[in-house]
Parts: sequence; structure tokens; C-alpha cells
Amino acid sequence: MSGIRVLDFSTLLPGPMATLILAEAGAEVIKVERPGRGEEMRSYVPKWGGSDSSNFHLLNRGKKSIALDLKDPAERARLVPLIESADIVMEQFRPGVMARLGLSYEDMKAINPDIIYCSITGYGQTGPKAMSAGHDLNYQGDAGMAALSLGTPEVPVMPPALTADIAGGTYPALVNILMALWRREKTGEGAQIDIAMAENLFPFLYWAQGEGQVTGDWPGNGDALVTGGTPRYRLFPTADDRFAAIAPIEQKFWEAFCEAIGLDPALRDDSKDPEATTAGVAAILRSQSAAHWAPIFEAADCCCSIVRTLEEAMADPHFRERGVFAARIASAAGEEMPALPVPVIPGFREGGDAPRSAPALGADTDSCLGPAPGGKD
Repeated sequence: MSGIRVLDFSTLLPGPMATLILAEAGAEVIKVERPGRGEEMRSYVPKWGGSDSSNFHLLNRGKKSIALDLKDPAERARLVPLIESADIVMEQFRPGVMARLGLSYEDMKAINPDIIYCSITGYGQTGPKAMSAGHDLNYQGDAGMAALSLGTPEVPVMPPALTADIAGGTYPALVNILMALWRREKTGEGAQIDIAMAENLFPFLYWAQGEGQVTGDWPGNGDALVTGGTPRYRLFPTADDRFAAIAPIEQKFWEAFCEAIGLDPALRDDSKDPEATTAGVAAILRSQSAAHWAPIFEAADCCCSIVRTLEEAMADPHFRERGVFAARIASAAGEEMPALPVPVIPGFREGGDAPRSAPALGADTDSCLGPAPGGKD
């Protein structure tokens, strides 16, 4: 992506993560932030390396920052040279906001006809919900994803990952931006890209859609193959209150698993009485510690493992050997920590794993735009 310039108006997670990935591949990413406070993620906790949050550092490594009051016409006018030279624009406001600022796709296209303009919102630029406020949990709820693994009324299960933001926002934005760049190479045409996080969750529910549409029996809360409705794919507690991730779906893995834990042969055909088989497996796994089961699962090679904490996962020799956490972030105070791993293979990364910093607010305003008219900062 070296030689590609990205003008980034986005905040928080989906847009900034998308432009982080572009930056890691060599694109020049210029964040446009409000003066004084900058984007919202700077204010989150915990703080690291000065006044900004660790989240901001993780999501903005290697970018530049300019601070402009977009409501001020004179300030907006300073953006024109950057718009003229930009390849990609990323924005994440509600529909209509950029148009009111004179920064819509049509406005920028008039300045730069082949610009690629990507908007990420919860529900898209059109439709009855286009102007509705929402966060990841709302989008998962609206797409039917949350309903498939809710837990119980007494203990509701919260999704542990911001799936809509990343899987419904970041990655679809990147895929479409890269396709738009490829088309522009062939035709010279720019593109307007409308990314709606809620609707982009449906591909992850392909199995539930297929089952429901064909049989009329729609999967419910925790009753399907991949949501805990079978002993072949679920979490079981161990004696020390850790959890085993049991996933021997295929028959050969199931047979190896049953043999490894010594399950009663009468319970091994889980089609006869799935609840009895589940109870039998649960009792056996609960009888021993995670440390007992880990080598047994490894030897059986049956798609079973012990659930790791994030701290344990980040220290795993496998991930370390592959260099997953080799890249570093450096703070202005001289501190370093592992950068956020992104799915860019080493051959496409610019600058390797050398420490790079997230930008201080407005650090690159003058270098990117030149001095403000009348000496205004």
C-alpha cells in the first residue's frame, strides 16, 4: 500500500482499525481530529505513555494526526490539497453529517474524481434505521446473532468480542476498498462505499439461515451444533473451575475423544440420548483438573483443548514463534508494548516490526497542511 494516501475522519473502532491495517501495509494514514480533545478513543482508560489511552495507541500506530475544526469553513478549506491528493477517505459519522460539512462523496468527487470514499455506519446510508443510534450489542441483537447464545435469564451471556464493529465494519470496509482500488487501476473510476455493520453480520449466521429456511425449524438459544446443543461442541468445566473446549464434531475425532477420556461405551452414540451423553462427558471432565486433561487432549489429537486466558494466549510459544506480537508501539515517554496484531502477512508489511508511535493530537497539522492562514494554529 506504499504510495496510497488515506484521509481518515473515523473514530473509536471500526474505521480506525481498518486504517490501521492499511497503515501497517504502508499506506499514509492522516487522521482528521477535532482540536482540543481529539477523537473519543484518546480519552478512554487505561492511559499509557502520557495523556492518551492504551486503546488509542493500539489502533493508531504509525498514523499522522491533523487537528481541524470542521465546522469552520476556513479550516475546512485547508483540507482541499489533501482531498486532491487522497486515494481513500474513511468516515464514520451518521448519514448526512459529512454532507452538512461540505465533505460528502459528491463534494470530494468534485475535487478528486477518482477518490474512493468509504462510510461505515450501523445500518447504512439508507433505510428506516439509517439514522438510529446503536453500538455493537444492538447490531448483534438486530441481526439475530445474540439470540443464538444468550445464556439464561438469570445469567445472560454477553458477547466477548465487538463482532459487528470488526467483522461487520472493519473487514468489509477493507475488502471493498481493495476491490475499489483494483477497479480504479483498470477503469480510473473512484467509488462510494456504504458499509452497514448490522447487515454484515448475516454471513456469520449462514448455518442458522440454511437450517431455518429449509426446515422451518430455526435455531434457538444454545440449541444448535455450534452453540452448545450437542456434546460434540461445547465448553465443559474441569475440577479446578477452568474450561475444556470440546469440539470433536467429526466421528473419527469423537471416537478418539471418547476413548481418551474413558467414556462409557453405552454413552458413545450421542444420537440415542444426547443429554445422557452430555452428562457423562461433563462428569468425567469435572473429575480432573485442566492440567490433567491438557496432555491427554494433545495426545489424542481430537479437536479438544483447555481454554486459555488472554494473558496465557499472548505468552503461547506458538504465537511467539510466528511473531504475532513482535511488532511494537513506542510512546513519547519511551515506553514500549506489543502492537495490535493485524492480518497483514510479513511480505506486505512496511517497516517490519520496528517500534512506531500513535500520533499526538495535531502533531502533523502544519507538515500536512502548511501553516494556517494568518498564523492560526
